[in-house]
Amino acid sequence: MRIQLRLAALVLVLLLVGALASLPAVDAQTTGTAVFAGIFYNTADLSGPVINTSPVLYPNGLRNLVWANSPTDGSGNQVVGVAADNWSARFTATVTFTAGFYEFIVDADDGVRVFIDTNVVIDQFGSTGLKNHRAIVNLTGGTYTVVVEFNDTSGQAVLNVNWVVSTGTPQATGTGVPIAVGSVVNVRGLAVRSGPFLGGSMVAVARQNVEYPLLARNTQEGLFTWYLIQYDTDTRGWVSGRYLTITGDVNQLQTQSATAFDTVYDPPGRVIGVTRSNMNFRVYPTQRSIRVAAVPQLEWGAEVEILARTVQGGRDFWYQVRYNKADGTTHVGWILAAYVGVSGDPIDTVPII
Repeated sequence: MRIQLRLAALVLVLLLVGALASLPAVDAQTTGTAVFAGIFYNTADLSGPVINTSPVLYPNGLRNLVWANSPTDGSGNQVVGVAADNWSARFTATVTFTAGFYEFIVDADDGVRVFIDTNVVIDQFGSTGLKNHRAIVNLTGGTYTVVVEFNDTSGQAVLNVNWVVSTGTPQATGTGVPIAVGSVVNVRGLAVRSGPFLGGSMVAVARQNVEYPLLARNTQEGLFTWYLIQYDTDTRGWVSGRYLTITGDVNQLQTQSATAFDTVYDPPGRVIGVTRSNMNFRVYPTQRSIRVAAVPQLEWGAEVEILARTVQGGRDFWYQVRYNKADGTTHVGWILAAYVGVSGDPIDTVPII
């Protein structure tokens, strides 16, 4: 009996390979609408006999598939013999990509695993519930086999697979897979900032249940390690490692300095600030930063020139300022914007970083 089952499974795999060979490789540069062929199992771990006697086709890709009961094919027809819960499937497509970076975006309930040829791009197979998974990969160009493994343990099953051309540049691993990914924990949303400091301008909010590729790390703030993430196709930013759970080896990430916050800017015109309190004069825009050694504190009423600023919630948060000390020396550092009166040219002439 076991030999017969193995022979049947072998025949079905050969049929699947034959079916894929008869389909042209899809040139899919900006969409996940490749032709996938699937085989199904009445187990949640791709074990046991294959249920369908011929490959189940999805001509428009694995897009927006929602199965309240047992799964259907690409035309909405029920896949005969597959239970409503506790099943798994393997979907395979042959896709032609031109050289470049691609972001693979997958929504799955429950688990999913994505391969490009033999390289694992997304590895979240199991009873995970509905989650969004993302990975940016570097493809050298040519024809690839894209495999999506999926399982449903209970309740409604959801699968949505897509890929888009990405401007991101993940760290090279030799396989096109990011070195590490991070997910938000303990908070509902995590501020994505322009630099690895609490005072950096907010550029986005990272959410729970999304995996963000980690591109670099930074320890300039001193207390927690910050990570540069690829937030979406066009946006990168820094998040505090305090609220991340990380998969992968962060020790392989390059250390990247926040050079934009070391630059001394020279905006057009002249914007004057006057302190409304005794203020700590810091090296970087965060209360965790050390103070400027020569001028650790500015006195109430000190006059400064505002060179740059960070913005949060639509309001100026920190100012980079130039302070001329009584002894004739000049020093540049950061102070909180809330305690500074502004005069001179419009504050809009000062760059946001």
